[in-house]
Amino acid sequence: MATVEEKTTTICCQKPAAIATSSNDPPSKTASTKELKDRKKTISSDIGITVMSRDQTCHPLDPLLAAEISVAVATVRAAGATPEVRDSMRFIEVDLVEPEKQVVALADAYFFPPFQPSLLPRTKGGPLIPSRLPPRKARLVVYNKKSNETSIWIVELTEVHATTRGGHHRGKVISSTVVPDVQPPMDAVEYAECEAVVKDFPPFREAMKKRGIEDMDLVMVDPWCAGYHSEADAPSRRLAKPLLFCRTESDCPMENGYARPVEGIHVLVDMQNMVVLEFEDRKLVPLPQADPLRNYTSGESRGGVDRSDVKPLQIIQPDGPSFRVNGHFVQWQKWNFRIGFTPREGMVIYSVAYVDGSRGRRPVAHRLSFVEMVVPYGDPNDPHYRKNAFDAGEDGLGKNAHSLKKGCDCLGYIKYFNAHFTNFYGGVETIENCVCMHEEDHGMLWKHQDWRTGLAEVRRSRRLTVSFVCTVANYEYGFYWHFYQDGKIEAEVKLTGILSLGALQQGETRKYGTTIAPGLYAPLHQHFFVARMDMAVDCKPGEAFNQVVEVNVKVEEPGENNVHHNAFYAEEKLLKSELEAMRDCDPLSARHWIVRNTRSVNRTGNLTGYKLVPGSNCLPLAGSEAKFLRRAAFLKHNLWVTSYACGEMHPGGEFPNQNPRAGEGLATWVKQNRPLEEADIVLWYVFGVTHIPRLEDWPVMPVEHIGFMLMPHGFFNSSPAIDVPPSPSDLDDRENSMPAKPSQNGLIAKL
Repeated sequence: MATVEEKTTTICCQKPAAIATSSNDPPSKTASTKELKDRKKTISSDIGITVMSRDQTCHPLDPLLAAEISVAVATVRAAGATPEVRDSMRFIEVDLVEPEKQVVALADAYFFPPFQPSLLPRTKGGPLIPSRLPPRKARLVVYNKKSNETSIWIVELTEVHATTRGGHHRGKVISSTVVPDVQPPMDAVEYAECEAVVKDFPPFREAMKKRGIEDMDLVMVDPWCAGYHSEADAPSRRLAKPLLFCRTESDCPMENGYARPVEGIHVLVDMQNMVVLEFEDRKLVPLPQADPLRNYTSGESRGGVDRSDVKPLQIIQPDGPSFRVNGHFVQWQKWNFRIGFTPREGMVIYSVAYVDGSRGRRPVAHRLSFVEMVVPYGDPNDPHYRKNAFDAGEDGLGKNAHSLKKGCDCLGYIKYFNAHFTNFYGGVETIENCVCMHEEDHGMLWKHQDWRTGLAEVRRSRRLTVSFVCTVANYEYGFYWHFYQDGKIEAEVKLTGILSLGALQQGETRKYGTTIAPGLYAPLHQHFFVARMDMAVDCKPGEAFNQVVEVNVKVEEPGENNVHHNAFYAEEKLLKSELEAMRDCDPLSARHWIVRNTRSVNRTGNLTGYKLVPGSNCLPLAGSEAKFLRRAAFLKHNLWVTSYACGEMHPGGEFPNQNPRAGEGLATWVKQNRPLEEADIVLWYVFGVTHIPRLEDWPVMPVEHIGFMLMPHGFFNSSPAIDVPPSPSDLDDRENSMPAKPSQNGLIAKL
């Protein structure tokens, strides 16, 4: 049986249907100023139907509009064979089918500002300008609650109509495929239903009564996906194994309920039929006493009084920001890119390029995103051994994103982007202010003072930050892409939230965790993230001229080349194939990797490139037979490199939930051992942190930072930040206190 990726490859990668072209059509006919404005608007008729009649209304990479999601859902539902099938449909994801890279180039060249015809190769007789772009498509993951089947649908959005009272649609089903032996991600609606089912289960109520709890409003049921530990977890059933907690005050909505874990109770829930399949009160573990330091709201911190010496800090930009935004297209300090959003990955950065003077727009990457994360726990005791969350593949980072209207950590002038996605029943929900973009002062950019003259030049660094934050049960994760004036791109994850605790009996300690409070311990665990980077260093869409070189610093052997025993050098090794490119970090050799363009050189005649510089990192602290590694074989190496193939998006396969197949995804794709010496390169960087909990991580963990850097390496002929102007305060100081040039005698005295 072909994999899902193989089945859908012909759909998402097929070339667009023949497009009418004419070498005589002027660009103004396809993209006049008026038409561009019209694309930003919708036309409301008297009957209440919103019509977007042009395929060019949205850029091919723009996230699906709410109207497009509604039409896609209605189209699939209408295609159901019977009313029973239609009523049983549950909508897990509705996402954009991303077009071929050549289609994106076509759109950027002639249909959307800033209009960049240089993106397309020159043709004899002038460019062929098409009259229209191919229609957008949506990809839907649909779960049938009646049959327990998962299917994938492709819908062409030829002409989109959105109505307040459904029924009208103009989508076209291109394909539908039932995917056997899988379970799609869980949904928040299922989690809420699961909690209600468990709390209403009489044996559970009796077990809680033994622990002194009769008020079910105090009980918290966190449904966790079952993972795959044995055939009992096979995807023939949709399963959850909840973790249980109990608050102490029902009238305190912000109480930290995770401070009282309920242990000794085993529950298995059938999420398809919402019934308890297994229940066992295995061991009566008393509930921990309420920890007086458990809460984190204002005024409830230790001592009960907040600090009084924090003065206001205001970021003021009287002339507005330095960035410009047109729809989802962003321009800032010679950088330009597009912002997207998916239910699974959350924020996506497309078409990253740097405008480099006479060399024009120079691409760096086609697509950047965080595609998966895994959190394995290191405690072999029940229930902690089965806590191995795939937060993207089992839940969805995008679907769990925050509306930053409810609290934003950004300062200054902020640009927000909304995100639309489907709920379990096919309705459209909007996360307002989901993605945040703003500028940050970042300290010193560069400086030098001439000690002879006393004259100095200094520049402050500024960076553009694009981010979103999500909550998955007890943990929060902030995902950031930072763009710098010196050509660097930084990927950062900020980890915070509440520890997942276990209960201790009196006098008990645990080898595999840290005692946080009386009766409470936090198991050791790791957090792993996977960044997928579809690189395009100096490559136009459709070009495949990149390669990857590994660099290790080595100490020169003693001898005539190293008579002083101080010599070391950087040794490069070309990674020629996918199996050769499974690599790990090595801080002892300052190991890093450079993506180079094989046909573009800098002023020294060397190939232009961007290097991946690791931050702190780790590998899984688990035996080779660990169950979670069956589904997360991609964690075995820090770097994987593949040749781009449509459909290869998820390193653990598209459906890691209860997946019984070992090594699906990245570990299987690289067995093709495709050549990489000149290819369309995709980097998969796996980075993680080993969390040994501290008392200072309680009750809410201070942010821990982890990430890596993409840094120009021979990409520019000199520092691209040398033209950053002095800040106004530096100019004022220079005018008011210009130092006198030291005399020769003074210079001699200083020497």
